[in-house]
Amino acid sequence: MGKESVDVMIAGGKATAAPPLGPALGPLGVNIKAVVDEINKKTASFNGMQVPVKVTVDSETKEFEISIGTPPASALIKKECGIQKGASNPKLEKVADLKIEQVMKIAQMKEDALLGKTLKEKVKEIAGSCQSLGVMIEGKPAHESIDDINKGVYDAKISSGKTELTAEELKALEEEKKHLQEELKLKQEEYEKLGNKILGEMKNKSNKAIRDKMTEAGIPMTVVDKLAPKEEKK
Repeated sequence: MGKESVDVMIAGGKATAAPPLGPALGPLGVNIKAVVDEINKKTASFNGMQVPVKVTVDSETKEFEISIGTPPASALIKKECGIQKGASNPKLEKVADLKIEQVMKIAQMKEDALLGKTLKEKVKEIAGSCQSLGVMIEGKPAHESIDDINKGVYDAKISSGKTELTAEELKALEEEKKHLQEELKLKQEEYEKLGNKILGEMKNKSNKAIRDKMTEAGIPMTVVDKLAPKEEKK
């Protein structure tokens, strides 16, 4: 009795018989609609995220098993924050704030994929991902929160295992996110103003020189690419 498997990345709750899933399952003779329905049922909670899915099919009976992995930590963090993308310059820009309970929740979801042996160690790994996205934890830059974790500031909360927030806490986080997004918009406008000034001052200079000057001035690469796109190589 042989078994064959198919590994694909699927948008949570939105699997279809179209590529990449359908063509991979077709030769295995399995009921594709049944597989699609089962995948969508199991991944519904990951709506809007890419989820690793493994479909194992018995070559004789055509029975199938579906194993659902978890999306990357960055995707789970963005979903928990309610944001589409992280900061273009995480060291200078902050896009959202999380409570330690939310970081614990993500660490538990990614438990099998993390290297830490304890929940505290796993929480620090997720906090590291928050740092790279420009997401704060408990109102502080993530690296400072990692220091607090090391000092035992959140030991009681981590030991409790509590991951749910009150309505008041969620409301406060939403207000904080709006405030951060407004600040980010203002910074973006400042970067573009500075970039346009550099463009005016260096209008006879090469594209590379202009881009280098903008980068030296601390302008994020997303703004540099917008104002002085890279020249295509001939």
